[in-house]
Amino acid sequence: MKVLLSILREMADIPADPDAVALALNSLGLAVEEMTVVGAPVPGVVTARILRMEKHPDAAKVTRCFVDAGDGQERHVWCGATNMKEGDIVPLATLGTTMPNGMEIARRGILGIDSEGMLCSEVELGMSDESSGLLILPSDVQLGVSPFDALGIEHDVVFDLDLTRNRADCWGHLGVARDLAAHFGVELRGPRLNVGSHGSATSLPVVIDAPDNCGSFSLSYLSNVVVGPSPRWVSARLAHLGMRSINNVVDASNLVMLELNQPNHAYDAEKVSSFRVRFAQSGETLTTLDGQERTLYADDLLICNGETNVGVGLAGVMGDLHSEITETTTTLALESAWFAPDPIRFAAQRHGLRSEASIRFERGVNPHGWVAGAERFVTILRETSPNATLHAGATLVQTASCPQPVEVAVSLQYMTSLTTLAKQFPNPPCMVDCRRCSNGAALCVEFL
Repeated sequence: MKVLLSILREMADIPADPDAVALALNSLGLAVEEMTVVGAPVPGVVTARILRMEKHPDAAKVTRCFVDAGDGQERHVWCGATNMKEGDIVPLATLGTTMPNGMEIARRGILGIDSEGMLCSEVELGMSDESSGLLILPSDVQLGVSPFDALGIEHDVVFDLDLTRNRADCWGHLGVARDLAAHFGVELRGPRLNVGSHGSATSLPVVIDAPDNCGSFSLSYLSNVVVGPSPRWVSARLAHLGMRSINNVVDASNLVMLELNQPNHAYDAEKVSSFRVRFAQSGETLTTLDGQERTLYADDLLICNGETNVGVGLAGVMGDLHSEITETTTTLALESAWFAPDPIRFAAQRHGLRSEASIRFERGVNPHGWVAGAERFVTILRETSPNATLHAGATLVQTASCPQPVEVAVSLQYMTSLTTLAKQFPNPPCMVDCRRCSNGAALCVEFL
């Protein structure tokens, strides 16, 4: 499980020193397997505009690019990418630059013509694990500056945690931040929320035909949505956490899941406006978002279009390809549910389809966190769709299998005794067999 220091620090005033945070995480039992610095600017890489492009008759796989980095000097660069055009602003690694992979940029010739630098992709700059060509920057970006500064990319730290199965709450940044806030004695703020005014009350019909496996199903309705690219900070955070940016709606959904451990799915409300949760019929098929047609089993739980009873998602695992968000989507039905862990785990194993959502559902998620999830989703979405409106009157259907909060009465005297004991014995004695303890276990038992 990967967590970002920037998100943790947004949720609580923990130290900025990554070593101090790593030490705290280890002491809390959230073992840090690896700590990686990401988003660090690469000295020597600047923004440059492509002035013109030429093909060489004897070099079919590369293009000659003539660029200006804002200093009035025209540089010639060979480039193997194909997604750029004249006028584009791209990152230029100047001569003498050492790239994140250790490669030094030097004059290298093709057919006797030197290349005065290298035009860069996101992978080459260490911004992402994959890319389809050069990083094309916004047209109004200043020339000759760091592309990291131009895009507002955060210098961040990724902690890769080895979580035990009893810490399902820490599969989201909020759970990790909660532990760290208690450790450092600071307030837990949680995620930034800016919902604004709500639209008119709008509820969408839901029927649950598998109450033992689906304990809770909520729907929030959003209107005035404009689908487009995500802000750079969202796509960068997703990339650091191992996920690919798709569009502002899907990215907001994924970031909410990673931040709050609250899996959710956004449906086009024009395509699906009512929902039914049922078991699949043996042999029924569903084409999931990865483009694979899957033959379902009778034990698979399906989310269906309530009007047609046709599956629109393999519950807790992955949505259906034909109900995905498109550029023409303007209204959303944001679904967040609680599914029994075992059926989701079995379905993911049967179909060889372990997703980020199924990993969390099979460990257990908060069935009552859907309101905060919807509000955080809208907060992120409004960065690129400022008129997006969350409507009042959200739908919530719960069954008897939905876990409910339990109050536990604890006296102040008991809590005081525990804290006093902890100060006396910083290395807690074995609570299984006190006779083997060398730290005064008899006193502990008598004290409690």
